[in-house]
Amino acid sequence: MHLLDLLSPARVKTGVAALGKKRLLEQLASLLAAGEGGETERTVYESLCARERLGSTGLGHGVAIPHGRSARAGSAVGAFVRLAEPVDFGAPDGRPVDLFFALVVPEHYAQQHLLLLSQLAEMFGDEAFRTSLREAPDAAALYALLSDWQAAHDAAA
Repeated sequence: MHLLDLLSPARVKTGVAALGKKRLLEQLASLLAAGEGGETERTVYESLCARERLGSTGLGHGVAIPHGRSARAGSAVGAFVRLAEPVDFGAPDGRPVDLFFALVVPEHYAQQHLLLLSQLAEMFGDEAFRTSLREAPDAAALYALLSDWQAAHDAAA
């Protein structure tokens, strides 16, 4: 499974305003639920919060990958958000976070979940790529950058 399989242009947002971690997780849950309704959105939100209670999903360098598992998820779904203003997300380097790739997977996706998180860590470990994401003018450009990274990653593998 590839990261791009989880993402649609509709779930890539830029200039998002969030007043804090809780509000951001609510917004991410809404994107990940993608119109499935209130119960799915609530379940996704609770899953993201449960994971955050175990420890921050902030990676450092202004990046976080909030993720969770949900029995209501029929397939893995991702969303990418670039905030207008960074928020404190408890990252290990103490820096506020402005780049978020959120992920929700079905309960039984143990191995796939780990592979996706590994791909995300590799993607966001690239300083030049993070800079490109921050400089992209709009959501379409962000989606193109994420797509191009996936294509380059697949070619190198």
